[in-house]
Amino acid sequence: GGLILFAIFSLVMDVFKIGYYSSFYSCLSAIKIIYPIVQAIFVVVQTYFLWVSAKDCIHVHLNVTRCGLMLTLTTNLAVWMSAVTDESVHKAHSKLKKNMTEEIFRWLLKERSQRVGMRSSSVEECNCNSQICQVFKNGYFWLYPFNIEYSLFASAMVYVMWKNVGRFIDHHSHHIQRLKFRLFRRTFFVGIMLGLIILVSGLGVLILYEVQVNSSTESSKKSQALTMYYIFNIVCLSLMSLVCIGGSVIYRFDKRDMDRHKNPTRTLDVALLMGAALGQYAISYYSIVAIVASTPRDTISALNLTYALLMIAQHTFQNIFIIEGLHRQPP
Repeated sequence: GGLILFAIFSLVMDVFKIGYYSSFYSCLSAIKIIYPIVQAIFVVVQTYFLWVSAKDCIHVHLNVTRCGLMLTLTTNLAVWMSAVTDESVHKAHSKLKKNMTEEIFRWLLKERSQRVGMRSSSVEECNCNSQICQVFKNGYFWLYPFNIEYSLFASAMVYVMWKNVGRFIDHHSHHIQRLKFRLFRRTFFVGIMLGLIILVSGLGVLILYEVQVNSSTESSKKSQALTMYYIFNIVCLSLMSLVCIGGSVIYRFDKRDMDRHKNPTRTLDVALLMGAALGQYAISYYSIVAIVASTPRDTISALNLTYALLMIAQHTFQNIFIIEGLHRQPP
């Protein structure tokens, strides 16, 4: 389900890219227009393949199957690297254009266009001046995160399929648990409502923060927006840390056996969870070093330091709670 959701947005992104590049095809290499078309076909075929075959443990043509799955995995990683690079270049150009005069920016754009294959004599024709071209350009830029997540999502699923090639499952050692969701029983309803409130509040705070920081020229309003942003995140991280600690304590009183059987899906989940946390740990560490080394130390710095420390604590408690839950047998 998650894969299909990201696939749909990836296809929309490809449509926007095709529309954007088609707006000035006369001064672009044909490969720029062909690439999103081929990528859209790849997304459709791969999504259908994973939907049909994700649960299979294949026992015929093992070497050919492993080779094909690993080729698919590396293709997804290549698409992911390409998307991350394109998004980074787009952001760099946007900031460069804000900080430079129009003449210098056009000269840099001309130099770059000569390297990537545009005709230097028609760089002016490649400017995206029409309204529909701007819509296509902004549309595919904002949809890049969905394409990045799709590539990672598909890579993880293909990796699990690759690990399952030739694998025999002992059906006696695995229990199938049917989850029965009861909306108003116990605390399910309370948890869902609290989660939705936090989600909606977070979106509202993020929108207010972006509007105040990007549109306001007064430093006092920007400071207020930063204060609001950090206080909200500090409260959320504190609540999440307390909830994860509470969940881990409850596990101590829950006398369930631990599942020690070999499980490629769970192993990958744990590896991805820890790998993703390393990025947040690194960001928090560099933030702490920058805050401690900077002067003067004001309220924003104190809030930023608290936020960075809580981010480390929250990810640590959350990872412990999730990993313990993954290794517990169903009741």
